[in-house]
Formats: sequence, C-alpha cells, structure tokens
Amino acid sequence: MVTESERAAFEAGIKLGALYHQFTGTPVGLDTAESLEQAIKSSISLQPYVRDVRVRIDRNIISESLNRFGYCELNGRMLDVSLEVEFEKTRVCAALKYDGNYPMMRIEEVHGI
Repeated sequence: MVTESERAAFEAGIKLGALYHQFTGTPVGLDTAESLEQAIKSSISLQPYVRDVRVRIDRNIISESLNRFGYCELNGRMLDVSLEVEFEKTRVCAALKYDGNYPMMRIEEVHGI
C-alpha cells in the first residue's frame, strides 16, 4: 500500500522529470528567457495536483553560452525550479537545481494540510 505522502512525492518527481526532459534543448536567448520561464510554468501548472510553480533561467549562463546567432539551448545548469504538489491532505515542495555537477531533483518539504 502506498501512503498519501509517497504518492504526493511521486507526483512532484514526475512533474520535475517531465519539465526537465520536455524543455531542455529548447532554444533560448536573453530576450526570450522570461517568456520561456512563463511557458514552462504554465505548462507544468496544468498537470494534476500542481499548486504552484516557480521557474528561473540563469541569464548569466545564457550570456556565456550564446552562439553567433544570439541564442543557445536550455540545459540543466540554467534551471532553478521549485514546485508544490498537493495530493489529498499532503503538500510536497520539490526543486530542480544544479548542484555544481548535475541538475538534481529533490523533495524539500512534506507537510500535512
């Protein structure tokens, strides 16, 4: 039997995994980063149990990565994402952040509501 907390944590992990694999490789430039952040947020917000999504794309990494055409591809180093999932009476806060070596997804908090 799966607990409510385990299900909420699973839902959060699925959302972060989907986000990462759906959007990495997307062309991004300094002038489109904000609209891409909003698109990611809007897309993930549609999924079941999602209550909040915050997306930040690191403009410094974009600047360092621009090709001669003025854009680069979104990658895990650029992403700083947090989300909240609410399943039944459990809220899970999860994040996707680059740890210096790899874009790691993790559960940050689990709360009963």
